[in-house]
Amino acid sequence: MHKIWLLFDPRRTLVALFTFLFVLALLIHFILLSTDRFNWLDGPKKAADAQSLVLPSLPA
Repeated sequence: MHKIWLLFDPRRTLVALFTFLFVLALLIHFILLSTDRFNWLDGPKKAADAQSLVLPSLPA
């Protein structure tokens, strides 16, 4: 396992790994912020009040 570091530069590998993980974390957080259930900034949106349609009664 230690010979893998002879192929890859440890500094560049770790910088690439942490950059990838940071971008992945940002992506996950923005996806969660776009949902109604997991938006911790605005909270859940109120459901629109359902409007009932009142029909006139027809004579029988």
